[in-house]
Amino acid sequence: DAQTNGGTVIDAVCPLVTKVHHELKVRSRKGYTVLYVGHEGHEEAVGTMAVAPDSVHLIQTEADIDAVAQMAGPFALLSQTTLSLDEWQELRDYAIAKIPDLWLPNRSDLCFATTNRQAALRELAASADAVVVIGSANSSNTVALTKVASSVGCERVLRVNAASELPADLSGVIGVTAGASAPESLVNEVLQRLNASEGVYVNPVTIEDEYFPPPPELRELLRSLESLISLSFSGLLPRDDVASRDRDFSAAAVLAH
Repeated sequence: DAQTNGGTVIDAVCPLVTKVHHELKVRSRKGYTVLYVGHEGHEEAVGTMAVAPDSVHLIQTEADIDAVAQMAGPFALLSQTTLSLDEWQELRDYAIAKIPDLWLPNRSDLCFATTNRQAALRELAASADAVVVIGSANSSNTVALTKVASSVGCERVLRVNAASELPADLSGVIGVTAGASAPESLVNEVLQRLNASEGVYVNPVTIEDEYFPPPPELRELLRSLESLISLSFSGLLPRDDVASRDRDFSAAAVLAH
């Protein structure tokens, strides 16, 4: 409808989610019964299962795997991208032991941003008096972060949506992390509210060089706008192909402007 009315449609679905959708489509066409490890009612899980509803079954427990294993094969195993690594590995290992010749993708479906944050938090939480996790209650990867912090022995783990939700009695070493979709501006607000007397220390654990280009529709739109501006000023302005220099700008920098 937007295109019909002259609008521009940009597909901004995460490439990792698109990868799972593609895997599900292919396995479904090949006659597989697909086990999908995810959280009931989560937007990503609902959307993914709608891709091939007759072939896919939601898995949340080992009992769910037992039930699907009684159906006709062959079988494939996929996952919601924002699961905790522990949750995924436990059900994956059980499914592999339960179902011979289970198909799995060559590369994990889990979001690298999610697994990297969990790995960093394990190290951070072990030496913190309290951990603040920034993100919403319906964010699977945010909830997973709170569980990770508790699992390594941190006695006080708080989830907040905003800096105003921070309690006044926080003291000692405070670890701060955030869900994958929490904006950097919100993280900065929380750090400012904490007002650390001995400063903020950033502890790098993982250097991630994964790169996803902007959607092709957005690249084309940017190039069209640049061409229009250049023509409007009769070539007085230098050409600056921003669309091909997207590696130079962080998401936070783009949002700030």
